[in-house]
Amino acid sequence: MTRRCTPFALAALLTLSAPAIAKTQTATATPTAPATAPAAVSCPTIPLAAANAAAVRTSSAPDAWGGPRTANAATLSDRVVAYSIDATLDPDKHTVTGKQTLTWRNRSGQPVCSIYLHLYLNAFEGPGSTFMTEQRASATGFRSNVATKDGEYGYIRLDRVQQGGAAAKWTFVQPDNGPKTDRSVVRIDLPTPVAPGASTTLAIDFFDQLPRVVARTGYYGSFHLVGQWFPKVGVLELPGERGAAAPRWNAHEFHLHSEFYADYGSYDVRLTVPKGYTVGATGQETGAPVERNGKVTHRYVQHDVHDFAWTADNRYAKPLLRTWNGPNGPVEVRVLYTPEYASNAEPVAQATIDSLTYFSRTLGPYPYKTATAVVPPYGAREAGGMEYPTFFTADSTDTVTPGSLQRFMLDFVTVHEFGHGYFYGILGSNEFEEPMLDEGMNEYWDQRMMTSRNQTLDLTSGWLKALGIGTRLRPFDMERLGASLDDPADPLGMNSWAVLSSTSYSTVYSRTATAMRQLEMLVGKPALERAMKLYYDRWKFRHPSLADLRDALAEGTGKADIVNAAFDAYVFSSGRTDDRISSMTSSEILPLPGYHQQQGRQMMLDSKAAQKDIEDRRAAWKKAHPNPAAGTGPFPFHTVVVVRRDAVKPPQTLRVFFADGSHRDFAVTSQGSWQRFVMDTPVKATGAQLDPDNLIRTDANKLNDSYSIEARPQASRRWFGDFSALLQAFFTLLATV
Repeated sequence: MTRRCTPFALAALLTLSAPAIAKTQTATATPTAPATAPAAVSCPTIPLAAANAAAVRTSSAPDAWGGPRTANAATLSDRVVAYSIDATLDPDKHTVTGKQTLTWRNRSGQPVCSIYLHLYLNAFEGPGSTFMTEQRASATGFRSNVATKDGEYGYIRLDRVQQGGAAAKWTFVQPDNGPKTDRSVVRIDLPTPVAPGASTTLAIDFFDQLPRVVARTGYYGSFHLVGQWFPKVGVLELPGERGAAAPRWNAHEFHLHSEFYADYGSYDVRLTVPKGYTVGATGQETGAPVERNGKVTHRYVQHDVHDFAWTADNRYAKPLLRTWNGPNGPVEVRVLYTPEYASNAEPVAQATIDSLTYFSRTLGPYPYKTATAVVPPYGAREAGGMEYPTFFTADSTDTVTPGSLQRFMLDFVTVHEFGHGYFYGILGSNEFEEPMLDEGMNEYWDQRMMTSRNQTLDLTSGWLKALGIGTRLRPFDMERLGASLDDPADPLGMNSWAVLSSTSYSTVYSRTATAMRQLEMLVGKPALERAMKLYYDRWKFRHPSLADLRDALAEGTGKADIVNAAFDAYVFSSGRTDDRISSMTSSEILPLPGYHQQQGRQMMLDSKAAQKDIEDRRAAWKKAHPNPAAGTGPFPFHTVVVVRRDAVKPPQTLRVFFADGSHRDFAVTSQGSWQRFVMDTPVKATGAQLDPDNLIRTDANKLNDSYSIEARPQASRRWFGDFSALLQAFFTLLATV
């Protein structure tokens, strides 16, 4: 991570102890005393969400967050906050000076005396932050691990907080028990309590020192991607919302892998940059830019969102503009890029337009009027692959040849970051506590879109072709191989920081996509699509939990047993599936010595007689069948197949193949450690296959799903499918380091 080391930050690190850094601070502005002191108000303490909050199992109340948003509602969301911000960029010092008016409404039934603000940029101020501490402890690091150099750190400083002209005091807190030197969350003690249902307005002056671009935000040369940059109020959750039993503040520290969670509201932001800089931002530019003293001010307004980010660079080429005419159109699609990546602009624009069409059709109409994509310049790839409402950063590549790995990744990252606009943006998931709802569900829906585009990777080139290896890889094959199915360390519903490792956290993408793909194949595609539309329509512009997703899927598919079992196994537990065929035999049922019942009499058949009977019947069969069908004979066949089952045991199918080309299917439903299948047939069995239609995507090892008494191609094809997907995962790793 990077940070510019200013005298202010250096002095804090060198001269203050940890408790001193966290002690109460007072706004520097001189407070204006009210004419009459307000009457004392009793304020019950409102606790913070627990440090281990994750995986909500309790369904939200029907009226949570004001209830489902109706088509005739005056606003898309129940607007809780309003931000009015004036920000000035100094592109040489890479600083932002800001003045902010924050209006917040108390939704609860009790007075509020303190509110919590996120100061996300302080994650990058130095080694004392929670973010940096977790990064040092991570064996695999974060994203590309850009090295931090002197002068490249970043921070955000509060200079003034006032309520009604009275100075407020603030205290840095660590809700998740992180280091006392973490300053990513601050409690503001209000001079005047906010009554139930009332609103309050805070006047805030702040100063940003942007880091060298890393972990989603910062600068590189003249390029500036300004995210997590303003004081942002936490979320006051009420009983019946995301498992809350009483009012609580949800305001977690900025962790290495956590992202964001905030109330919906309105943003009116004026961005002042030097003349010659192109600006892109969340929302619509309102009015003509105003030029004064060599600087230009751009005004962006967007309602019914919960965040705001922007970019400025004097190297941007003329923006590529496209128009999408969808259900709520027209939507202006804008791509910002620097000249070295001009070839990326059109693919990014097309992928954005295709995403607008796909997500509008499969989930619900895109509700905004703009969609801005940024292609990061050379040297600033760390800024790529990040989402904000109506605004996201894509990837950048020197190769845009259709079918290439680079083109696949360029398109996929564009689809993925746009898709966040639905799962993180419109659905308002809590990415701190339940990242599966955003990263995982978005990954799943993105791969469905890539599949619908018939977009695969062609590996029939280069050294693979020389070895005689060639195949096209499908999107979900990559997900399955990267999902750590053999040893899942954490439940999918785990929060973003209390996980075994960065690698374990990263599987929230691939393992969710894999588990959801399995669920889709078990309940049927139409049922799953119907359920996802229900989920979106019920929870758009609210804040669903994993329990709310579970309920919508159960209701929408009509397969509550399958949905609940999947959530219990993979979301609320770290379930592992490994069904395998442990043994198989198929042998003739021959006459055996002993007493036999014939015409009501008990007759003895000795060994010699039994052998003669076998030989006579073989001879008669051969004479009657000079060209017998494979696997047939004078005697029937007795076949036994044993399936072993580990841990999570989803229902699936065992298919037994016979020598005449026929097959029989059996339901594998045992919840024990094994299930035996016995059959007597006139034709010999040649092999068996578990999950012949490839529905069980979470099976840790597909190579042991096949058993061949006689040589069959299914196992080799299954092995090569996994090998091919492994190659794709390897190539993807190369593309992202």
